[in-house]
Amino acid sequence: MVTSNAVKASKGALLELVPETRKENLEFELPMYDPSKGLVVDLAVVGGGPAGLAVAQQVSEAGLSVCSIDPSPKLIWPNNYGVWVDEFEAMDLLDCLDTTWSGAVVYINENSKKDLDRPYGRVNRKQLKSKMMQKCILNGVKFHQAKVIKVIHEETKSLLICNDGVTIQAAVVLDATGFSRCLVQYDKPYNPGYQVAYGIVAEVEEHPFDINKMVFMDWRDSHLNNNKKLKERNSRIPTFLYAMPFSSDRIFLEETSLVARPGLPMEDIQERMEARLRHLGIKVRSIGEDEYCVIPMGGPLPVLPQRVVGIGGTAGMVHPSTGYMVARTLAAAPIVANSIVKYLGGDKDLSSFSGNAISEEVWKDLWPIERRRQREFFCFGMDILLKLDLEGTRRFFNAFFDLEPRYWHGFLSSRLFLPDLIFFGLSLFSHASNTSRIEIMAKGTLPLVNMINNLVKDRD
Repeated sequence: MVTSNAVKASKGALLELVPETRKENLEFELPMYDPSKGLVVDLAVVGGGPAGLAVAQQVSEAGLSVCSIDPSPKLIWPNNYGVWVDEFEAMDLLDCLDTTWSGAVVYINENSKKDLDRPYGRVNRKQLKSKMMQKCILNGVKFHQAKVIKVIHEETKSLLICNDGVTIQAAVVLDATGFSRCLVQYDKPYNPGYQVAYGIVAEVEEHPFDINKMVFMDWRDSHLNNNKKLKERNSRIPTFLYAMPFSSDRIFLEETSLVARPGLPMEDIQERMEARLRHLGIKVRSIGEDEYCVIPMGGPLPVLPQRVVGIGGTAGMVHPSTGYMVARTLAAAPIVANSIVKYLGGDKDLSSFSGNAISEEVWKDLWPIERRRQREFFCFGMDILLKLDLEGTRRFFNAFFDLEPRYWHGFLSSRLFLPDLIFFGLSLFSHASNTSRIEIMAKGTLPLVNMINNLVKDRD
């Protein structure tokens, strides 16, 4: 929990129940980087999120020297992460889930719902970070508590200048700073869609949901029947409820705009959430923590290759159609780590080492042609979702979750590649209603042409 002093509910708006944020830190003694030694580390990881720590852990396991740089290295990550259980099982991280549900449910409208037979889990952020940090410490990773403000590249090393005046020298630099894109460079106009969400972990008198199922999407809008303006806004740019019930009186509730350009104002989303909770009869007694999420989706990839290596949000790895990233970046960490170890590890003669050459190889491994094509298809999906109103969105997901599980599982978990994605698209079209097919053709033709054009231009 972000806070332990949850405020008791009284009369007034939901937001009045939000406690003062008390940031929780891990109780670790960190081995700190000693700048007086002037050593050149093999890898400097800028950013202490899941992706950055995963790479630091795996590179250090191979015996290479690693420095992790973050302004708050002990801080527990603030946002709630939800994942499909099979994704974490594949990475041997089941012990980092604090709650699991046997499946999920999607409410298309008042009269239609889909039961998803795929277990879902909430990540125990404290456990995941503790597990990674302990392994990093065991492997000899050094930590530096600061913010990197500039990087200067030389032929065989880079100099990272921090806001505390310390300069750290590294053979390879990994930018894992998320959406702040601290060091990784982009050369194309950055015009993503935005997923915007407001969530609370709440103690409630009761809620109407089955505690064995999480609510993946609730597109119902009857809670807005008494508010014409809000209902009209929601019919143009819809939001849905995402909910993880922990017990009969404790639940995570999040109102989410899947993707919009520009992103929906947070106040609008909070207003919709309050109306929904009133309608569902959910009386909030107290709020343990709240979160504001603004996730850029789609947009161009960074310059490929470039001297600084990236992973996670800074490397364009957010799923452009869903906003999912945690499982995908954790799965990509071994790819980046193995690539770095391949070129720096062992008894290699580094006298002729080229920083640019190794970065180029790492970027190639992270974004091979099949991953770039996959992302292009996902951006095509996002471009269609951007154009759909509430009714169109309902029709889309009604068809989407009617697909064979391997298709929707694969799409949500970034496991489908061309040509499977083509079959996915054709299957989705065949499952869609006639209205939805006409809509997809009308609103998807230009994005389809753009996708094909980009696929033709992008070659190894």
